Amino acid sequence: MHVAILTFEGYNELDSLIALGILNRIKKPGWRVSIASPTAKVRSMNGVVIESHVSLSEASKADAVIVGSGMQTREVVADPALMAQLKLDPKRQLLAAQCSGTLILAKLGLLDGIPACTDLTTKPWVQEAGIEILNQAFFAQGNLATAGGCLASQYLATWIIARLEGIEAAESAMHYVAPVGEKEDYVKRAMRNITPYLPQKQIAL
Repeated sequence: MHVAILTFEGYNELDSLIALGILNRIKKPGWRVSIASPTAKVRSMNGVVIESHVSLSEASKADAVIVGSGMQTREVVADPALMAQLKLDPKRQLLAAQCSGTLILAKLGLLDGIPACTDLTTKPWVQEAGIEILNQAFFAQGNLATAGGCLASQYLATWIIARLEGIEAAESAMHYVAPVGEKEDYVKRAMRNITPYLPQKQIAL
């Protein structure tokens, strides 16, 4: 399984890197988590430079994709050449967006008729794109999920693990990263947020 995290210039570290850390708690042959960027290196909103693992083209072939957020998301959606590289399809992929990443999914036409979550700054821009914004941290419909607020990235990662590897694996990953003394609370909160949006056959197991 390949999970790609789209990470653009001006990215938010909390969005891309928290998800990266949680997703990498899955230690199985064939499980791979990649930072995908349009350039070899990208600089965060706070000056942290990281190297991308894969191109946007390879990310478009991944089993799951998280669209991260950042300070330059409006510049991303205004760049036709860049947007054309994003060949995302919820029929064959799990697609998740964090904060302003929701704007990218909206501009790609992937959220038509689907309500979404985003951060307060991005909210009016996504609404202008015709998307209903929910006042909650996480929402998913089918293979599409969105989250609002930097620390909601944990819900996207947990949802993806639950969908691809099962609920037990998702709980284990969250338990590992949660603060000592608060682990059960963190696991319960994460599962409370994502469980209503998991396929019924998974919940019944």
